[in-house]
Amino acid sequence: MSEKRGISAAARRSLVWLIVVIAAIPALIGANMLAGDKNTTFTPKLALDLQGGTQIMLTPVVTAGVSVKPEQLVQAVDIIRQRVDSTGASESQVYTSGNNIIVAIPGVPDDSTLALIKSSAKLDFRAVLVASAGTATAASKIGSAPKIATSSAAPANPSDLNWVSKDLQKKYLALDCSKQFRKPGQVDDPKKPLVTCSRDLSEKYILGPVELDGSALSDAQSGNVSGANGAVTNQYCVNLTFNADGGKKFGDITSRLYPLKDPRNRFAVTIDGYVLTAPTTNSVITGGQAQITGNFDAKSSKTLADQLKYGSLPINFNVQSQENISATLGSQQLQAGLLAGLIGLLLVILYSIIQYRALAMITVGSLAVAAVTTYLMIVLLAWRQDYRLSLSGIAGLIVSIGITADSFIVYFERVRDELREGKTLQTAVEAGWKRAVRTILVSDGVNFLAAATLYILTVGNVKGFAFTLGLTTIVDLFVVFLFTYPMLRLLTRVKFFSSGHKFSGFDVNIMSGNGYVGRGQFRYSPEVSSSKRLKSSGEAQRRQTIAERKASSNIVESQPEGDN
Repeated sequence: MSEKRGISAAARRSLVWLIVVIAAIPALIGANMLAGDKNTTFTPKLALDLQGGTQIMLTPVVTAGVSVKPEQLVQAVDIIRQRVDSTGASESQVYTSGNNIIVAIPGVPDDSTLALIKSSAKLDFRAVLVASAGTATAASKIGSAPKIATSSAAPANPSDLNWVSKDLQKKYLALDCSKQFRKPGQVDDPKKPLVTCSRDLSEKYILGPVELDGSALSDAQSGNVSGANGAVTNQYCVNLTFNADGGKKFGDITSRLYPLKDPRNRFAVTIDGYVLTAPTTNSVITGGQAQITGNFDAKSSKTLADQLKYGSLPINFNVQSQENISATLGSQQLQAGLLAGLIGLLLVILYSIIQYRALAMITVGSLAVAAVTTYLMIVLLAWRQDYRLSLSGIAGLIVSIGITADSFIVYFERVRDELREGKTLQTAVEAGWKRAVRTILVSDGVNFLAAATLYILTVGNVKGFAFTLGLTTIVDLFVVFLFTYPMLRLLTRVKFFSSGHKFSGFDVNIMSGNGYVGRGQFRYSPEVSSSKRLKSSGEAQRRQTIAERKASSNIVESQPEGDN
């Protein structure tokens, strides 16, 4: 009796955890809605093919007589796609149309996403020569402004103030960052100094010639700063990784900058001629690993890391057009997809009722819990990661019905095997779970591996299918462990099921007709002739699994000699 109570208590705890997890997601979303976030809803966001969105056409900027190479466009498409994906705008499309690049994003993208797409110039690293607030010096005071200490000698290195001519200083003093000072698509000479402003227009600079370009940077990631003892702090940073050649050059550059005083010990990173960041050099950095710290939070550090990582394009682009586009498939195709899913669901339920009778309520319950959990996960991802559901994603959800059905069929059949061998329902449920759980884990593991491979190696619609397939595979394990198994354990306490009622799905008489009746065991009607028995038994033995053959051998060895 105490063992039964322990089983029931464990099953109830699993169900309680299930309810807590499922209830936590809508509670979290609801709390955010009450806090006034207008972008949070309980409705999944739809992708480009179902909702429409914004289309941007980028045109390459090249000098007269120079043509764009196909490999340059391919590289640019790959970089722009990475930029768009880094913003969380899922189910977007990036492709070429002639020499142009088309970027289509679902819904209405925010300003930061549009800015990242339109930042099409190369990423460069320049030494800071002069820096100050981004306001202009009054015209009457430009002539009396302190002169920058220069000489007529040629600059000795990119940090040498001799780069600053009188005309350059005058241009710098007159610069007002709040007013337009650059032409659209302007390309700067990498061998000459540059007068420019920061992206937020708060500072203006005179920068030395380009010393590194974006090709020297192999990776940029946001993260947390580690303390002296190795403990992770709450301070955010951006970690840079240079390639072998870039790391060596960066080491030489920091060796020159480190002894200098502010602002000449700063190293600016520019995109499209604007300074993204100009951090101070606090030490000589060798080994190709650098870290930018400052007043970052999680969002600003990730934004800077994305700009640095995806900033370098092989050619420059101008925004030729930006317009809203309608859905390519629309609500009719969405309804057709949902109808197909409903038909598949009804067929699975019908099969379950015919095959498992009253036990089909566990089937229906498992499918319902899986559907609710998947829906809430999609809504949560839409809120936190701007995930959008496409028609291919819906196809992945429909396929998941079969994955969930496969799990409970495997478990039910294992329980039935144990009942055929004469075990009680409670014992059969526990023994069947031990046999079934390995099969379920292997099956879902293969499904998840296939989904992960598709997601990593593909783009576009196939990636959407792979994502939902992987998500529903994880949800299936969640449902099997926290609902299907606990519910079946609780059913062993119900007399209707434990007594083997003919409509319970556990009726041994119905399950034990002619033929297979358990691991390694077969039963035949007395009316079947010995020759037919011999023929059928040979075929049955060939169809046995290795485990069934082993079980059959153990049964024969355990029988007394008088029974032979």
